[in-house]
Amino acid sequence: MLDIALRAVIGFVILLVLVRIIGNKQLGQMNVFTYISGIVVGSMVADIILHSDIPFWNSMFSVALWSGLVLCVELVALKSVKARELLDGQPIILVKKGRILRDALKKERLNIDDLTMMLRTNNVFSIMDVDYAILEPNGDLSVLKKQEKDSVTKSDMSIAPVQRQYVPTAIIIDGKLIAKNLEEIGLTVEWLNETLSNLNVNNIKDVLYAEIQEDGKLHVQVM
Repeated sequence: MLDIALRAVIGFVILLVLVRIIGNKQLGQMNVFTYISGIVVGSMVADIILHSDIPFWNSMFSVALWSGLVLCVELVALKSVKARELLDGQPIILVKKGRILRDALKKERLNIDDLTMMLRTNNVFSIMDVDYAILEPNGDLSVLKKQEKDSVTKSDMSIAPVQRQYVPTAIIIDGKLIAKNLEEIGLTVEWLNETLSNLNVNNIKDVLYAEIQEDGKLHVQVM
């Protein structure tokens, strides 16, 4: 048990360091290669932890080597357009001028149901509303609606936009003050306490969630 615990702690630390070195891409930003490489590294560390018959440091070297190779590939992709195209792939047009490109769907091994599902996740429920639909390298679908189906904006209606005072920011979560957020938006604890008092809330611990709105007002939900 002690051997497994030691392997787990060291494996956890090394994996954390390697993840920080490789980068902070979110899942939606990862290409298939980076995503699979992350799974491989995780599986390698798990095998090292659970199988005591595997030489520990030799295996950790292989994990570090694999991660180093992934990092090298990422760095090459940053410098070379061709390498980036090979690694990430290219955007594929699935709908052009309102017409579904069947050959593009077949190439990406997608069917009409897949396409309509991805359109719905973009709040598009009819193919007739689509001018272009482009499948991005990370698997997301970018949709450009036909002009007559676009949402009306304030500029279209000649309405002057109102300048935001703040970016909506959470400052209390589960009865705990997020002091960093409060400081970043230039407000004080004294202001917060006074505002809460005006809303008949006498203790921060009674607040489930509080958020500064764009106009500077405080939205509060008590426990």
